[in-house]
Amino acid sequence: MSHREHQWKPSVTVAAVVERDGRFLLVEEDTRSGIRYNQPAGHLEDGESLIDAVIRETLEESACDFTPEALLGIYQYAHPDEGVTYLRFAFTGTASSPRPGYKLDAGIRRALWMSATEIRACADHHRSPLLQRCVDDCLAGIRYPLQAIHHFRRLAP
Repeated sequence: MSHREHQWKPSVTVAAVVERDGRFLLVEEDTRSGIRYNQPAGHLEDGESLIDAVIRETLEESACDFTPEALLGIYQYAHPDEGVTYLRFAFTGTASSPRPGYKLDAGIRRALWMSATEIRACADHHRSPLLQRCVDDCLAGIRYPLQAIHHFRRLAP
């Protein structure tokens, strides 16, 4: 086997960390481990920019239009049960009210707003430790400019 066949690759994800009036936008979702909470988040698609991905995922999972304002951080997490390492790019910003009648992604039960205290109190129902870490980093005021991210689109053949 060539070196290329052995090359390890993380699963790249994006997440929206939205705080409004002391509450954070979360989604309640069905997982293999039961009902879990997470920020609106999902996988980067082929050819998509990180910014476009977080806007799309937030809409699909919460019915809210997300406006990214800053990069919160980049988080590497090796899931202990799935054998997958996630590389999460988390963004802070604002979200609109939900679009009326918008159908959420399969597996998403609902979007909801929770305080940092409520989030910490239900830690055993978090999708991963990334949920709490992103909330903590957001509350700590960590922000990196969106200009730190560069996306080079493919040229058409």
